[in-house]
Amino acid sequence: MSAAPENAPAPAFAGAPEPEFEIVSVEPVPRAVAPTLQFNGRISTDTERPVYAVALTALFTVEPAKRKYDPGERERLEELFGAPERWSSTTGAFRWAQVETMVPGFTALGEFALPVQCTYDLELASGKYFGSLADGAVPLRIHFNGTVFYEDDSGGAQVVLVPWDRSIRFDMPISAWQRMIAGHHPNRGWIPLATDTVERLRTRKVRLGSPTFDACVSELLDEAEDEG
Repeated sequence: MSAAPENAPAPAFAGAPEPEFEIVSVEPVPRAVAPTLQFNGRISTDTERPVYAVALTALFTVEPAKRKYDPGERERLEELFGAPERWSSTTGAFRWAQVETMVPGFTALGEFALPVQCTYDLELASGKYFGSLADGAVPLRIHFNGTVFYEDDSGGAQVVLVPWDRSIRFDMPISAWQRMIAGHHPNRGWIPLATDTVERLRTRKVRLGSPTFDACVSELLDEAEDEG
């Protein structure tokens, strides 16, 4: 008899709960240290067998090809996806975040929260993509895995893995992301610069007498446009 693969899932016991997942809402987390969106979800099983807890992992993937874009969004997204005529091959799904949480005990129906820290770094794919959308929704694919701790027929504790195929779609309103960013970085965009570039900009800022880095960059852009 051949041995089972080392990474094969543990066999499910008869009557073991097989959870289903649903995301019901998403909201910015108020007063969070970093910009954070909280996805609120439900977990359900088809049995009245008590579940002690679920050690849950959720992988968030953005699926850009699942929505339409207006002309302004297409223009802003060219840096990320290239010219629109190439989008059939360039708008593939990309990974956004992975979150782990503990789902508290429940019977038949429970709730959980997935806090996702976000970035407004315009050099990252997620920042470029979210920042380019005017309205509508972000098409997400969320894949769940983890471990379910539940009560067996004798009242003892038993363990089973979340089935491998637990994946759902969720259309996240871009307004949730926009409200989150507006609360943390009102009227601001963030672009990482190399240390040497920052030092050169600081020197030019002093030379120009600019009150802020933003004013300095604006003056440099104005000069470049005048010369052009």
